[in-house]
Amino acid sequence: MKSRIKTSVLPDKIKAGEKAAELGARLIREAIRKRGHANIIVATGASQFEMINHLVKAKDINWNLITAFHLDEYVGMQITHPASFRKYLWERFVSRLPLPLRAFHYISGDGDPKVECRRVGALIRKHPIDVCFAGIGENGHLAFNDPPADFQTKSPYIIVNLDEACRKQQMGEGWFPSLKHVPKQAISMSIQQILKSTAVICTVPDLRKAQAVHDCLLGEVTPLHPASVLQEHPACWCFLDKSSASLL
Repeated sequence: MKSRIKTSVLPDKIKAGEKAAELGARLIREAIRKRGHANIIVATGASQFEMINHLVKAKDINWNLITAFHLDEYVGMQITHPASFRKYLWERFVSRLPLPLRAFHYISGDGDPKVECRRVGALIRKHPIDVCFAGIGENGHLAFNDPPADFQTKSPYIIVNLDEACRKQQMGEGWFPSLKHVPKQAISMSIQQILKSTAVICTVPDLRKAQAVHDCLLGEVTPLHPASVLQEHPACWCFLDKSSASLL
């Protein structure tokens, strides 16, 4: 099957993030016009810095009509930890918006992960997602669905084991001082839940992502390259810089 992903290659990560945010903002406005509100998923990680920076500055978005979720959080992670995705999203996204969101349903990593999966899973089932912002990991993961990813589960959120490549990426991006400090498990949005999004916007800069971009955008759809499943999504856009697109 031919990939449905619409790919754009920009000169650098700043421009890639800007263009991804522009598209996301337009789709959010359209959802609000149609239904009076919108539901979105916001990604984290170093690859999303530029996109989020532009998205929070987007004009004419009624953020008070938007409910947001995020993709993942480490099991056992306190919100005060520098690597906490709740902390990341508060500092880089929520606190910078001109109006408060209708709601942001954070994933709590420091309670019982099974209970938390059920809690946020029940919430997202009531909120069909209009726009999912995402990235692709160095190992091809989508959210924290490391290879071989579970393409079948219908549960919205699941507990996953993080492989060594994923954990090394988190350390390499500076979130942890050493590999032993990187958690070995996380709560992750499932592949099937991500695919339920009306639109998916991936921002994937940097040379270290080039192999994963090649494998997931041009290779076969396989759990060994989890983000390859986006090839089957009817409305997926991928914004790259020249470095991440160098093997295409």
